Amino acid sequence: MGSFKGHALPGTFFLITGIWWTGKYSLWYATRRNKNIGSTRLTSRASQRRLEIIENSVLLFFSFVGMLAEQFVANGPKLHLYDFAEKHWEQLMNWQHSTMYLFFGLAGTVSLIIHTTEAAPLALDRLMLAIAFFNQGFLFLYHLHGRSMLDVHVHQLLLFAIFGEAIIAFLEVFHRGNIILELLRCSLTILQGSWFWQIGFVLYPSQSTDWDLQDHNNATFITMCYSWHLAFAMLVVSVLYCTINCVVRSRLKRTPPMEMGLLKPRDRDPESEDEIL
Repeated sequence: MGSFKGHALPGTFFLITGIWWTGKYSLWYATRRNKNIGSTRLTSRASQRRLEIIENSVLLFFSFVGMLAEQFVANGPKLHLYDFAEKHWEQLMNWQHSTMYLFFGLAGTVSLIIHTTEAAPLALDRLMLAIAFFNQGFLFLYHLHGRSMLDVHVHQLLLFAIFGEAIIAFLEVFHRGNIILELLRCSLTILQGSWFWQIGFVLYPSQSTDWDLQDHNNATFITMCYSWHLAFAMLVVSVLYCTINCVVRSRLKRTPPMEMGLLKPRDRDPESEDEIL
């Protein structure tokens, strides 16, 4: 992560993840509110499980790639933790990043087990996601020793989004399917993604836009800029949510009422906890 690309890549991943989650949860919530279209293939229980399996397979893949990249990139530790000859630790920052990716990989693995078998309770996927976000924030919290003032400040601001996601994901263990919690998690995920990009621009700028990393006025501006990123994240989530709900309602209006009454009984079963993925 010690480069612009190293911040832009995870930033892009979190941005895409936040937008994906927003679309998914908004669609599922809209179809739960309008059960008349709840039997469509896209929002059926089987389709939701398939989406969860695909999503967590992608998460597991990128976590594995992230761990390999941190270990075997140029000057990486290559799985060596301690140099006994020179008596020093090997590239601990890379090891911290690898550990962060490891916990997201564990969250993806547990979720795959939950959605492909009956071996674990459904809520465990949210608990593992909360632990993954908490571990990310915990590692970043002790990742800032010896850095310049502005470097520390931009990473401390990132912690608000990370720990916020951990708390929300933990609350979802007990309030699964709560659209407010889901959309708030989506907003903070988008915020984390856009802020990774902002950190890259601050710490690794072009020559014409060099930042003074000891200037407290820059820290004041960055704090204000963080609020703008939060507003941007909430705007993106709101627009996506409203758009998807409008599309669902317009489809409902075009569906003949008589057709709704002819749905098979199994298509109109009341939703259970397992259906609220």
